[in-house]
Amino acid sequence: MANIEEWLANANEAIHISLVSPSESGLQHLATFNPRHTYSIFGEEEQIFGYRDLKVSLRFRANDMRPHLKTSYSKKFNVDGGPEPTDVAALLREGNHLPKIAFATASDFEESSKLIGDNWVPPGTLHATFDSPDGEYEIWRGNLADPTIQQLNSRLQIFVPFFIEGGTYIGQDPEMDSTELDLSDADRWTFFALYQKRKVADKTSYVFVGYSTIYRFYYFQPPTPPASPRSDEWELPKGEVDLAELPSRTRLSQFVILPPFQGKGNGARLYKTIFEHYHKIPQTYEFTVEDPNEAFDDLRDICDLQFLRTMPDFNDLRLDTDVTLPKKGTLPKLVVGSDKLETIRLQAKIAPRQFGRVLEMHLMSQLPQSVRPTMDIDGDKPEATQADKHQGKIWSLIVKQRLYRHNKDVLSQIEPHERVDKLDDTLQGVGLEYARILAALERSVKHSQSQPVANGKRKLGAEETEQDPGSKKARVENS
Repeated sequence: MANIEEWLANANEAIHISLVSPSESGLQHLATFNPRHTYSIFGEEEQIFGYRDLKVSLRFRANDMRPHLKTSYSKKFNVDGGPEPTDVAALLREGNHLPKIAFATASDFEESSKLIGDNWVPPGTLHATFDSPDGEYEIWRGNLADPTIQQLNSRLQIFVPFFIEGGTYIGQDPEMDSTELDLSDADRWTFFALYQKRKVADKTSYVFVGYSTIYRFYYFQPPTPPASPRSDEWELPKGEVDLAELPSRTRLSQFVILPPFQGKGNGARLYKTIFEHYHKIPQTYEFTVEDPNEAFDDLRDICDLQFLRTMPDFNDLRLDTDVTLPKKGTLPKLVVGSDKLETIRLQAKIAPRQFGRVLEMHLMSQLPQSVRPTMDIDGDKPEATQADKHQGKIWSLIVKQRLYRHNKDVLSQIEPHERVDKLDDTLQGVGLEYARILAALERSVKHSQSQPVANGKRKLGAEETEQDPGSKKARVENS
C-alpha cells in the first residue's frame, strides 16, 4: 500500500499567486506570493492530496485582475481502490472561488492581454490620488450594483479566505452549504480599490494593490415624540425612497492589501481615505469595522487616534487629578470634559467601544513617565511621586470600568477576589498594548516631520509609510 503521507502537499505552499503585467514583449512578472490561509477551501489541515511536486499557479493580470489557473505536478496518485486525488480546478470552480474565465486556456489569457489598450482605467470613479516614495497611487470607488465592479469583486474575492481569518464572500451564507452568492443587496455595498500607477516611457499602467468593501446599514435613531398632526388625514410619501438619503451605520467589511505592497503605508492610506469619505457624509452616523484582527486593530487605532486629535474638544480631555477617590461606593467623574464625551464621539462617528479604547490611549499618553506603562520593561523609570501614583490610579480606574462593563457577564460568575485579580492582569495587558501602539504613533510623527512636502498632491504621513488599497471604460469580460 502506498504511503499516503508522501502524496500530501501543504496548500499554502503549493499555491503560488502571481501578478503579471501586459507589455509589448508579453506578460511581465511583477511579484509572486503565497496565501496565508486555505482551510476554508481545502479543509482544516490545509492539504492537497494526490500529487508529487504539486504547483498550483494562480496568475492575475495586474491591472484588471483577470485570473488564470494552472496546475502542474511530476506524478499523480493512481492506485486501484485508493482515494482519488484532489481535483483542484473542480474544487475552485464548483465552490465559486474563482470566476469561469480563470479556467480558460493559457493562450487565451495571454492573447487577451494584448487587447488591453493603453488608455485602460479601473472601473468606478477616481476617488483620490496620492504620492508615495515608491510612486503614484490612485483609489477608485464604485458600487457593487455596477456590473464592472461585480466582475472585479468576483476576481478578487478569493483573497478574502486567503488573507482574512474567517473571511467570507459577499452574499455568502456561512450557515448554508450552497455556493451560490446572493447579491440582491448589491446597491448597499461600496467598493474601494487601490492601484499603483506606473509610467514607462510615454505609457501609463495600473497595478492592483488592495481593496476594501463597505456595507451600509440603516441607523435606528432614538425615538422622539412626533409632532402633533395638523389633520386626521395621513398618507405615505409619494415616489420611491432613496436609501442613500437615509441615516446609516457604515461597516467596513473586507480589507486586503496584497503581500508585495504591505509595510509601505498602503493599508493606512486606504483606511484613512475611506474613513474621511464617510465622515463627511451627513447621512453616516457611525463608522464600524467587522471583526478586525490584531494587525488591522493596530492600524485602525493609530489612524483613529490621529483623527480624534484633530478635534479641539478631544485634545482638551484630560485626567482630573483634583478628584478625590473614595475607598468604596460610586466613583466621581474622572475626566475633565467628560460631559462632552458622547458629543465628541457622535461628531467623530466612531463606535462606542473603539472610542473608549482610543480615549484611554490618549489619556495614557498624558501620564508621567514614572507610572506610564511601557514596553521597555528593563528600562529605568523616575521615582513616582504621590501625585504621579494618584494620576496613574485614575487612569487605571477608567480602563477597569470599561473592562468590567464589557466583560460583566463573565466576571459576575467568579469570586470577588478573583475578579479583582483578573481585572488587574487584563489592565496590565491593555497598558502594554497601548504602549506599543503609542510608540508606533510616536515613530510615525517623527518620520512625518522629516519628510519633504509634496508638490500638488497629498504626501503620505509617517503612519502611512510604516503601517501596514477621455478614457475607455473598463469592459466586462465573460466573467
